[in-house]
Amino acid sequence: MNKVDKPEAFDLDALRRGQTTGDDPLHKVEGERKAEISALARQIASQYAVANYSPSIVIGQLRFLEFVSLFGIALAANFFVAVDPGAHFLDTSVSAFVGSLLALLFMQASDCYHVSILRSPMGSMARVLGSWMASLGLVALTNFLFIDYDPNYRSILAAWFVLGALYLLIERNLIGFGIRRWGRNGVMERRAVIVGGGKPAKDLIRALEQQPENDIRICGIFDDRGAARSPDVVAGYPKLGTVAELVEFARLAHIDMLIISLPLSAEARIMQLLKMLWVLPVDIRLAAHSNNLRFRPRAYSHVGAVPLLDILDKPIRDWDSVAKRAFDIFFSVLALILLWPVFIATAIAVKTTSKGPVLFVQKRHGFNNEVINVLKFRSMYTEMSDPSAKNAVTKNDPRVTPVGRFIRKTSIDELPQIFNVLRGDLSLVGPRPHAVLGQTRDKTFGEIVEGYFARHRVKPGVTGWAQINGWRGEIDTDDKIKFRTAYDLYYIENWSLWFDLKILFLTPLRLLNTENAY
Repeated sequence: MNKVDKPEAFDLDALRRGQTTGDDPLHKVEGERKAEISALARQIASQYAVANYSPSIVIGQLRFLEFVSLFGIALAANFFVAVDPGAHFLDTSVSAFVGSLLALLFMQASDCYHVSILRSPMGSMARVLGSWMASLGLVALTNFLFIDYDPNYRSILAAWFVLGALYLLIERNLIGFGIRRWGRNGVMERRAVIVGGGKPAKDLIRALEQQPENDIRICGIFDDRGAARSPDVVAGYPKLGTVAELVEFARLAHIDMLIISLPLSAEARIMQLLKMLWVLPVDIRLAAHSNNLRFRPRAYSHVGAVPLLDILDKPIRDWDSVAKRAFDIFFSVLALILLWPVFIATAIAVKTTSKGPVLFVQKRHGFNNEVINVLKFRSMYTEMSDPSAKNAVTKNDPRVTPVGRFIRKTSIDELPQIFNVLRGDLSLVGPRPHAVLGQTRDKTFGEIVEGYFARHRVKPGVTGWAQINGWRGEIDTDDKIKFRTAYDLYYIENWSLWFDLKILFLTPLRLLNTENAY
């Protein structure tokens, strides 16, 4: 067996930047965009077209539900048991808040919020009730020592404890029933595709199937090798096509994870696969159950006892995506409130100075390479418009109306995309969506930049890191699309709400520079 370096030997940073060798046999795959998948693969992809529930989101919602419920039970106990509910309402509310929060912290410390634990609630009920008892014990002690409490406080505390315990018992069993049902129906699971067939894939599948805590649903196997080296059916799962076809399959289906079933010694082949697959918004894992090498514990995730080496994570996932969506909605509504006079004035100017509709709809690439309809104020003469954007607008372009020239320079033409944000097609901040036929001279953007489609691992944005750094306007050279892509990939890898806020507030200042806006 060849010597294998530690994970840092995989130059993932270079991979993210799209810095790969031009003689790579897989170099042209991204430029081709799509590979025709088989009828069987398309049929299976259609079964997973609907998004599933994220376990992290469900558990987060459960934490919030239990906190609010326990807090509400405390207030109800005070209202019905206390002689004068209003006399010590503030003290009771503080105690209720602290007690409910402590209960969540104790249950978290006791591992009561894992999906496997929630699936079989009676097995963990002693830990749940023990956490509840400990939290109320601390609250009772604190109130006894430091607070002038209600004379009926013992009765209130007893009612809170009993009602809270009954609630947790009933609620946890209902949640367990729901999770088991969601697991059977495929609603709450992680959908995975195995890359690589043969015996390694078979061993991995058997290992996963033996895990009682397995939440992985294997959707199929993809392998470039023929039937002689990689059978068409492995452990009951069909081989659906080649790795190039997997890219299109993963975009049709809601796949959560790609598991590469190759030994670490096959480093060159793994890197080839990653150069193709990292453009997808999924977790990429390397099966490590059959490898003798062991790395730092933090490098692994586990399905039961099966270790998987974490290679790449899906960006802006779970609660990060919820926070970003809330950010988008809040600032979009604020923008509409502040800018409605600009919307009305622009609509009137466009309508009265040239024939045609006020808004222009253009098809562009969105999240996961899906095609979306992006709204803009019309800036060209209707009969000269170019919905495909195959011919980019240039300086003094005769197709642009006088009003269009002004709104393009000031980026007012982009304002209707706020409605795209509210609809969920765009984010306020992200890589700018390019037209589906966007190109520089006779080459598409995907042919020029080998990391180009990795921009679509997140929702595109109305503004972005590339734009506030000066990369806006016409794309007439290879370097312009390369630099845009590099800035977009930097944004994806370093995303945070603070980063979005910085970009959003810098955008009006950067728009003062109209040098490249035609």
